[in-house]
Order: sequence, then C-alpha cells, then structure tokens
Amino acid sequence: MGKTAITTANAPTPPAKFSQAVRKGNILQVAGQVAFDPATGAIVGDDIAGQTRQTFRNIEAVLAEAGSSWADAMMVRVYLTDTSHFAAFNEVYDELIGEAPQPGRTTVYVGLPAGLLVEIDVLAVVD
Repeated sequence: MGKTAITTANAPTPPAKFSQAVRKGNILQVAGQVAFDPATGAIVGDDIAGQTRQTFRNIEAVLAEAGSSWADAMMVRVYLTDTSHFAAFNEVYDELIGEAPQPGRTTVYVGLPAGLLVEIDVLAVVD
C-alpha cells in the first residue's frame, strides 16, 4: 500500500519540500498549517483568534481534498508561540472543533516565523 500526497490550491503551498497531507490506507496526516492566506501568502489575523480561524480554514481545505473532515480527526497538535495565548486559543478551538467526541490534543510552545502565532497539524483516520 503506497502513500498518496494530498494537495489543494485552497490551502497554502508548503514553504519546503513536503506535502500538505499524506494518506496511506485510511491514515491521513495533515502537515502543520498556519494562518497564511492561500491566495496571497499573507498572514491572516493579527491576534491568536484570527490566526486560529484561518489555520482551521486551511486545515479544513486539506481535509476536504482528502475526502475527510474534522469528524475523522484523532489527534491534533497545536504549536503556540506564547503561553499567554493559551486561553484565547482554547476559546476559539472549542468553538470551531465541533461536537464530541473530541480528538486528542497536545499543545507545545515553540518559535515560529515572524508574525505567526499558531501552527496546527492533524492526524485523521478516514473511513
């Protein structure tokens, strides 16, 4: 069983040589997405709430291209640049993630390129 790269113009083009997502069988790994506008490459949102919303839109575009959705998400990894963003991020995340059962989640604090406040990657199992 081979791997298939998932690519859509509705999410940002990766800045390096990797796929927006890779599927093998029913396993789908969505690469880390950030708040870039797929059409312009500009950062959308100047706060954690705005950037989280754009990041979700980008993830949803990749999931849709793979025939998937948040309902298939099993694990979400969130990378934040500042611990002070945790509460505001959680508020938007809880609004957008949908109904239970929720996917597992890990939050890590990291450095991201200038202006970016959040990065999210998703592991999904597609029926």
